Amino acid sequence: MNKIDLVINEVLGKIKLEYEIFEKIKKISKDFCMKLSNDLNKKGILADVFVGGSLAKKTLVKKDKYDIDVFVRFNKKYIDSDISVILEKVLSKKVEKIHGSRDYFQLEVEDNIIIEIIPVIKISKPENNINVTDLSYFHVKYMSNRTKENPGLSDEIILCKSFCHACDCYGAESYIQGFSGYAIELLISYYGSFKKFITFISKSKVDEKIIIDENKFYSNKNNVLKEMNEAKILNPIILIDPTFKERNALSSLSNETFEKFREYCKSFLKNPSVSYFEVKDIQKEMESLNDVRIVSIVTTKQAGDISGTKSKKFFNFFIRELLKEFKLKRNEFFYDDKKNISFIYLVVDKKSDEIKKGPPVSSVQGMNAFKKVHPDSYIKNNYSWIKISHDLSFDKFFKKFVKDFSKVINEMSIKEIRLVK
Repeated sequence: MNKIDLVINEVLGKIKLEYEIFEKIKKISKDFCMKLSNDLNKKGILADVFVGGSLAKKTLVKKDKYDIDVFVRFNKKYIDSDISVILEKVLSKKVEKIHGSRDYFQLEVEDNIIIEIIPVIKISKPENNINVTDLSYFHVKYMSNRTKENPGLSDEIILCKSFCHACDCYGAESYIQGFSGYAIELLISYYGSFKKFITFISKSKVDEKIIIDENKFYSNKNNVLKEMNEAKILNPIILIDPTFKERNALSSLSNETFEKFREYCKSFLKNPSVSYFEVKDIQKEMESLNDVRIVSIVTTKQAGDISGTKSKKFFNFFIRELLKEFKLKRNEFFYDDKKNISFIYLVVDKKSDEIKKGPPVSSVQGMNAFKKVHPDSYIKNNYSWIKISHDLSFDKFFKKFVKDFSKVINEMSIKEIRLVK
């Protein structure tokens, strides 16, 4: 047994859910579904209740807290109704409403178990979906069949989920732009094992577009690019959903996240270690640095994907402005979805003064515009030039940024921005 296999076996011993805990979560979910189904029947609401997600597909990773997906599949007669509103009236008042493309609900049933109740429309064919969550039934059915055919897939999937989580590439949320749980399940199902998958990724070339069509919906890879909606083929991996040919199951994956993941795969294969499956405490690590600067952000939005995405968008804007004045040695973004607050961690260095070239003297309009922005500009060799000094301290830069961009900050739904350190 080689070192990689030894590491994998050790990791599985740590992340594989004990039978007793799995059965406990399964029973809690089953009891909840039965009660909810009875409550719906009493009110004459035509809807089926089923467990989805990792629990249904037996790909649940051992952790401190478990999120269980319960889907309420409404009859087609409700297609023009707000099924979230209908469902809310049936649920306990203890549930928390989460806003999204279709509102859903969370209920903490135990200290470490949260049930997410998601309303969907019952459709006979995936192409009839109104919301992507309507496809969940087909996803559960497909992956359940795959893990029944090959029980060993479950272990390979939880390995990959832990690996992706540890390198901060797990999640389809817009502020992460990584691998969704379902996408990981499909990838492992296709490649056959975690090791085969990361080996393939590590050997892939930069800018190479990976196209996976396991069910061969398209005659060849070129036809995938020709026939699919252009917006769905921009990602580094095009993973055709085996339940729905028009969907790229990895449309959330950004080039930046993929490159990070590829390097992580290479590093692990070169020097395998259990640490590659352990989530790093980025906050603790960054806060321990003497020269770190910390900025906190609070949005006006509800905790979750929307707030996290707004914060990440602001982070990117802030970094662009920062680079005009400083050299960036390191930066990290962290969104705490429990407290609904984001932190920007920065290690910066003073930027050297620079000479910036402007328009030629032959462009009178360009010269005048350049002079208006840079009153101290001068002419040399038939061009405008300006010497730009970078003498602001970080504290002064931050104050100036907040003042100069107060309108933009407000438009980006940021209600509080604070220099913590």
